[in-house]
Amino acid sequence: MVKTAFNETWLYDPQRPRLRDYPTDIDDARVPALEPELELIGEHQRRLWANGEQACLLVFHGQDASGKDSLIRTLATYMDPAGFHAWSFGRPTATERAHDFLWRVVPFLPALGELVVFNRSHHEAVMAERLWPVRKAAHYDWQARYSAIQSFEQHLVQEGTRVIKFWLGLSPEEHRRRLLKRLDKPRKRWKFDRSDIDAWQRREEYLKVVEEAIAATHTPEAPWFVIPGDRKPVARALVAKVLAEQLVDLAPEYPRYDEGVIEQYRGLLEQG
Repeated sequence: MVKTAFNETWLYDPQRPRLRDYPTDIDDARVPALEPELELIGEHQRRLWANGEQACLLVFHGQDASGKDSLIRTLATYMDPAGFHAWSFGRPTATERAHDFLWRVVPFLPALGELVVFNRSHHEAVMAERLWPVRKAAHYDWQARYSAIQSFEQHLVQEGTRVIKFWLGLSPEEHRRRLLKRLDKPRKRWKFDRSDIDAWQRREEYLKVVEEAIAATHTPEAPWFVIPGDRKPVARALVAKVLAEQLVDLAPEYPRYDEGVIEQYRGLLEQG
């Protein structure tokens, strides 16, 4: 079970299922310093990799321009790339559509010792696909998918992978501002197509679908955190604090070593 000693305000509360009831910004006094948390993440991610006994899977969801990419880049600042990977999941390909909805993420799950980040994930199958189907209607049973996700994530946890999921919340005003800013940047325009127009027009409908999906897939073993995302530095600091806490719990120490081997090796080296 995920431990949440750090400010459980950001842990999803089943008694507050509406995302609009969660803040999208907070006072600076409640924001932890980012750099110390990044250093902790780097150190304990290396301990996780060195021990090779447990794994960590981070899942990020949020509307377009919610800051997922830049947040993931920030979290990776001090990580050892040998044990860290980040994967992004867009609209399913033809090959992915020909398999069950969980199939496409399985090859990218973390091995023991690894920390893996999913930028969007298998949860798209109960979020975006509710409004923009990729299969025939006969293939959809939402309650069955919720149950499958719960079982899938519970299996991962039982096998040694800690699963932590984040929703990055944006106010309508900030969401509009970021999309306009993105439109004004030539290097960002390639990200847009006609589907984005429909996504904006159906924003509230999409958020209701997300609310249902989060409520149905939040468990003590694989919880959701709802992060205030109107200011990117705030979101980065809060997520870093949560992740640092989890890694310290997962890998508090480096593996034990053989004193005899160390001394023998030292003696050989000192002899020249």
